[in-house]
Amino acid sequence: MKINRVELREIQMPLVHYFETSFGKTTLRRIVLVRVDAEGLTGWGEVTAGEEPLYSHETFETAWHVLGDFLIPWVLGKQWASPSEVAAKFRPIRGHNMAKAALENALWVIEAQQKGISLAAAVGGTLQEIPCGVSIGIQSSIEELLEKIAREVSAGYQRIKVKVKPGWDINVLERIRSEFPRIALMADANSAYTLADLNHLKQFDRFYLMMIEQPLGWDDIIDHARLQREISTPICLDESIHSPDEARKAIELGACKIINVKLGRVGGFTSAQRIHELCRTRNIPVWCGGMLESGIGRAHNIAMSSLPGFTLPGDVSASRRYWLEDIICPEVTVSARGTIHVPQTPGLGYEPDLDRIEKLTMRKELFA
Repeated sequence: MKINRVELREIQMPLVHYFETSFGKTTLRRIVLVRVDAEGLTGWGEVTAGEEPLYSHETFETAWHVLGDFLIPWVLGKQWASPSEVAAKFRPIRGHNMAKAALENALWVIEAQQKGISLAAAVGGTLQEIPCGVSIGIQSSIEELLEKIAREVSAGYQRIKVKVKPGWDINVLERIRSEFPRIALMADANSAYTLADLNHLKQFDRFYLMMIEQPLGWDDIIDHARLQREISTPICLDESIHSPDEARKAIELGACKIINVKLGRVGGFTSAQRIHELCRTRNIPVWCGGMLESGIGRAHNIAMSSLPGFTLPGDVSASRRYWLEDIICPEVTVSARGTIHVPQTPGLGYEPDLDRIEKLTMRKELFA
């Protein structure tokens, strides 16, 4: 494919309810969208970086800079055999995976259209439906959290993830298990603890969690390996895994029993496919994490979650959990049994709402 034109847009979307983690509280998402035109076809990608360099060193501003000054000029006007060839071209740039992923993923949408197949099929997906879970942030009270969990369980979601941090953990999990003794439950710490909290973290074992996600340092696998030897709750790594090689090292060290794959964090579909295959050969379950994506990023997550190794419910939930109005048609919906149908139409599977995107656009830049 020959890339003829690339457009960057910053859109701003207010969340229907604030989302709080150990990093802080988010009420508004500033999202960079990437539109690529190649040989009469259009593909969309989304930068999943946050507003501040807390989850990652990347932000929407650093992504705009790296895309506009490096990645787009490297690919514009050139002929490419595949999106994976573009991913290889980006390798000399250290880090900035979320910027890389947004552009590469848009090219996968174009390749799917060229082949007349769905995005899911283009990246190797086989599942027709994917199981869904929800991620619930830190609330103003435990009672409010319990009300939200009850709502999501009634809606059919197959797994509940709650955010935890020191001071909002053991007592919270005790109340949840008292009210919901049988739900599939996991805790996400977003690196809120250290090995000095070892005895405290051992208490998590009594809640029979599916996993505890990223309890220790965002760039650590050594201490996680020590912790996993000391607790029976499976550790899931998120922020520590940015590449297939890091996934391999974490597995070999025994730092985790599960891996969360986020397209932006690992640099796009090419890297995600390799991590998926590595984990399948090592019998390590994977699942898709969420980054408060708009419908564009959500559609990419659905396609990735259709890969056969994604055996655990991910954070790919309905559009209306986050937005009064999404930027795709139709919006993402979840069935009463907690699943999402994987679109089978050629390309993204959802139509970008161009009028809605234009209304939300704060700035844009064209490269041609």
